[in-house]
Amino acid sequence: MRDKIVAVIGLGYVGLPLACLFAKKYQVIGFDINTARISELKNNIDKTREVSSDELELIQDRIAFSSDSQDLSSANIFIVTVPTPIDDNNLPDMTPLVKASRMLSQIIKKGDIVVYESTVYPGATEEVCVPELEKSGLKMNQDFGVGYSPERINPGDKTRTVETILKVTSGSNEYYADAVDEIYKSVITAGTFKASSIKVAEASKVIENTQRDVNIALINELALIFNEVGIDTREVIEAAATKWNFVKLFPGLVGGHCIGVDPYYLAHKASSLGLSPNLILISRAINNSMPKFVAEQTIKQLIKHDKSIKGSNILILGVTFKENCPDVRNTKVLDIGNELQKYGVKVSYSDPWVSQEDWEYLGISPVEYGNLPVGNYDVVIIAVNHREFKVKDQVVRNYCLEPSVIIDVKGVLENPDWRL
Repeated sequence: MRDKIVAVIGLGYVGLPLACLFAKKYQVIGFDINTARISELKNNIDKTREVSSDELELIQDRIAFSSDSQDLSSANIFIVTVPTPIDDNNLPDMTPLVKASRMLSQIIKKGDIVVYESTVYPGATEEVCVPELEKSGLKMNQDFGVGYSPERINPGDKTRTVETILKVTSGSNEYYADAVDEIYKSVITAGTFKASSIKVAEASKVIENTQRDVNIALINELALIFNEVGIDTREVIEAAATKWNFVKLFPGLVGGHCIGVDPYYLAHKASSLGLSPNLILISRAINNSMPKFVAEQTIKQLIKHDKSIKGSNILILGVTFKENCPDVRNTKVLDIGNELQKYGVKVSYSDPWVSQEDWEYLGISPVEYGNLPVGNYDVVIIAVNHREFKVKDQVVRNYCLEPSVIIDVKGVLENPDWRL
């Protein structure tokens, strides 16, 4: 192959770190349809906080950011990292993937390789994406190659960065499987695992998050049981974890763009084959029920402390779907607030990690975390374990009217009034 020029399509939490990694070795074109995003990146600003301004400045001679698809024409390796969400019926929404593939059909040339990283069900790349690419008049394996290498980026994690996470790779035939593996092996220090087929690679990714979703659902169901028994779930787990083969997980909300979404892709594929993915869907239902459970326990604590429900003032600390990360996609924290509002309470939110743009997107006027009023709230709920919230119990209680009520969803405090 001629000198490699890598184009990364989609510059979000997955695409940008990957593009920056490739730019350490190759010329890279970073493409995104969001013109505001491109403008920020050209000014060495990454609002996701995954890549620092210093890092962007170091590679600015090796990476070109653009929202014009014609700027992709010089590339010969295309890596697609667009979102794969679900619709209102929890069915796969392949629209971003189809649009990206359709755009590339106007650009790809003989000898080019298109690699997909977006999470999909087994078979999606060849059944959905390749037909769009072949609208170019070129044929897969005869004129161009296709690969699949599932993303494994953990947003907000500064230890397990993209180059330190082993990469699964695959290709549309043996030649392209080797080519895809080599391109990733050249930048991923943790190494690669070459799968036997694209379908195997697709399946490997979707079961990673499905397994985690099912495991968390078990722990969440145990939390429901132990709450009625009157014992602390976290204490039970700490005791059980003294056995060597116990998997130590804690209850919690399951949101975000991966764990709360990917199982629906696998369930959809199973259903299309006439199978009933009962465990997968029951696990999703359990995890989706947790915000309502937290809201109900909050109301019970108001009653227990002889506080009026209607008109009570509740502060929720943390809105992002996970700790120490500004990502609000598919956050389940807002579901707690929505459930509480059904009881006639006033809900306020504060999160130092959320940008003004995202607050506006969520339709929320937040309380500035650095300026929280003292003695103002009937209840404070810690919904996300940001490092800023890991303080002594009394610091949080100071925000409350007496008697103070603290709800701890993430096990941050020593002695909350109730914790999940």
